[in-house]
Formats: sequence, structure tokens, C-alpha cells
Amino acid sequence: MDIQSYFGVSSPSPLHSSSSTSVTTPDTDYSDDRISVNTVVEDASYIFVVGGLGYIGSHTVLALVNEGYNVVVVDDLSNSFSSVFDRIKLLAAEYCRANCRDLPLLRFYRLDYRSSSMRSLLWHYRARTTSDLTTLAGYRSMVTGVIHFAALKSVSESLEKPLAYYQNNVGGLVDFLSTLQEFGIKRFVFSSSATVYGSVANQGVPLREQHCVHQTETYLDALGRERVAESGVRGLTSPYGRTKWMCEAILADVATADPSWQIAALRYFNPVGCHESGLLGEDPRQIPTNLFPVIMRVLTGDQPVLHGAEPVLNVFGTDWGTSDGTAVRDFIHVVDLARGHVAALAALIRGTIEQPFRTFNLGTGQGHTVREVVDSMEKASLRQIPVRNAERRNGDVGSCVAEVQRARQELGWLAEKTLDECASTAWAFVINTEKAQPVS
Repeated sequence: MDIQSYFGVSSPSPLHSSSSTSVTTPDTDYSDDRISVNTVVEDASYIFVVGGLGYIGSHTVLALVNEGYNVVVVDDLSNSFSSVFDRIKLLAAEYCRANCRDLPLLRFYRLDYRSSSMRSLLWHYRARTTSDLTTLAGYRSMVTGVIHFAALKSVSESLEKPLAYYQNNVGGLVDFLSTLQEFGIKRFVFSSSATVYGSVANQGVPLREQHCVHQTETYLDALGRERVAESGVRGLTSPYGRTKWMCEAILADVATADPSWQIAALRYFNPVGCHESGLLGEDPRQIPTNLFPVIMRVLTGDQPVLHGAEPVLNVFGTDWGTSDGTAVRDFIHVVDLARGHVAALAALIRGTIEQPFRTFNLGTGQGHTVREVVDSMEKASLRQIPVRNAERRNGDVGSCVAEVQRARQELGWLAEKTLDECASTAWAFVINTEKAQPVS
């Protein structure tokens, strides 16, 4: 099936067609309680992506496959849909055909990365090295790297449900790292966030990695003066932000205690946009709180409103110290962000990142106000977006823009897409979603 015919079928939307208990694809056979793995190719190597069917995860999985990596996707579908996997396979197959390449191996297992089934799955992805097959010592893992997207990520929800965030994001990471260490898997890319910078984001300067470190570090500032960055952070405003900082601290401690680990923590700013095909996009099960998907829900009439009211975009805070009073964010296209994850993984595999733990900002280095985003979306959709000015929310900051020199120098990565491209691809995903709805 090609991409065009994908949207020509008059069946339930591929965006909302998953089963609540199990998934059946040519490459999967499992339930929540057991793992049944198809034949694993023992002379192959694999990248595990946990949380790989979410917004950023799905684009990264596609980028990995397009670069020739064999990928195993793990996702519990708590905030995603199994049909995303089918779309990844479709896009990857089209890309490989167009570039005369063989399609790499691609697998999907529905499970919670914190469950005991994760250990069972990793047990299947190992190759024997000796005649002693009774312990892990007789095997080597075929997993050459792990990318972690399996965190809860809503600032507002974390204020209401802090225990859920600490349990999943922090407790889950600790248990997961212990399991990986048991299998000798020590190459790890962590999905972090610019929220770790806390109140530094309000200083009106581009955020550089040294604004939040986990060990004392000496560096040169923008004027070439020597500075000392001390471990710690100030002004974290949400449990979500605290979990990301705690996870980074844990990863830094693990790498310090055992330098054989290779860990990259990617602090990204505001991912937006969609794959150019319109097949992959931001389509969570839960009600989104990020700016772009909220704008889409306003444009399509899906945003929850009071009875009889029209959908409207709430702009939280119009008195920030910015050009138009609305908050400034560094909006990065999700395809650029996916390339950043591939670049970080490749650098770890090459061994060109000298430290066992290293943080990287993934952003554009350019900020845009909420008002500018609204203008860009109105241009892309040819529709007017109704706006209502509202009070600031708890946990919000006025400005958050990345300094991206480290990623450029050490990963060879740079964001390429513009805000207008973010808006146009996001709107294309909405249009394609509407085309895929059932015919009445």
C-alpha cells in the first residue's frame, strides 16, 4: 500500500483503531502478561526505543529505520495508538524502496517498560557466546543502544498527580537502568527537557548546558571568561520538571560510578510539526496541553468548551517581558528533533562523546512568541484562530530558548526547519486525519 491509498479507505480512522488489550501485526504476538517473540536474527544488532509510538518516539523510530538501524519498539499505548506502528512501517518501506535499500528489522511489543515482561523481552534479544547457557554470562545482548521516551510529560497534570510522575519517571528509570545493567546494555539516550533549567529561563539569555550541571564544571562564557558551574538547580516549578532533573542526576551518578556507561541526555525545548507525509503527528490519547495541538483542537472544534460556547485558544500570560507580552519558546520541528536523537546515538556508538554522561540542548536557538505561532498557524490553515487572554499558569516561565553550539560541535547536528514549516506540516496532519475519518 502506498501513502496516497492509505487515506483512501472508508474504514475507521487509523489514528484511533487500536485494541485496548492486544495488537496483531506481522511482527508481533503478545499480550500484557506474556511475551511471545518471533524468530530473532542472532547476527543482528538492535536499538530498543521505549515509548516509541508517541509523538517524538514515532518520528525517531522512523528516522532510525531510515538510517539502517534495526529497531524494537516498546510502548504500553497509554498515550499512543498501535496504528502508529503500521504507519511507521509504511513510511519506512516507501523510503527504502525509493533509495534502493533493504528494509531493516522492525518489531513492536506492547508492554510497560517498568514491568517484569521487559526483562523477559531483553532475554530474547541475546546471542550465546559460550556453552554455558544457564546464566547471562553465556550470552551477549544484541541490543546496542536504548532510547528512552517512556515518561509522563504534562506540566499541569504533574501538579495534580505528582506521585504518578515520580513513580513512572523516576522509579521506573531506576528499575529500568538496573535491568539494562544486568544485561550489559550501557548505551543510553535519555529524553530530557528544558524544564530542568528552572528559573534561569527567566533571565532572558539563551540557555546553555552549563546552566544546569550535575557535577562542578568549568567553562568559558559568551565573552570568553572562565566560569564555574556548580551542581544543582533553582526554581523548578513542577513535579514534571523535578523528575527530569532527578533522572538526569541519577544518570550522571550512574556514569560517574561506572564510566563504561555511555549516556546522552537530550534537553529539548518545544517539539512541534509533523512528518511531511501527514501520516505521523501529535495524536495523544489524553487531552493535550502543548500549544500546537491545542491550536489544532481549536481549529477543528475539538477543544473542550462550556455548553454553547465556541472553541477558543487561551493565551496564558500577556504581561511577560517579551516583544508582544506573550511567552517566548524555542519551537523545534519534530523531524529535526528525531534527527538529533539519531545523531546522539551515532556519536555514542562511534565513541566520540568523551564523557560517560553528557547533556545536549536540542533547539533552534531562536525564540518565537505565542502570538507569532498563532499568526503562523492562521497562515497555514487559512483560518482565524479565536484567542482569549488569560492569567499565567502555575509552572510557566516567560522565555525558554536554547543555546545549541554543543550539539552542533559534538553531534554534528543543527535544526533546519522553520516555524512556518512546523505550522504547515502540523496542519497537513490535521487535514489527513479528517480524510481518514469514517464515511457517514
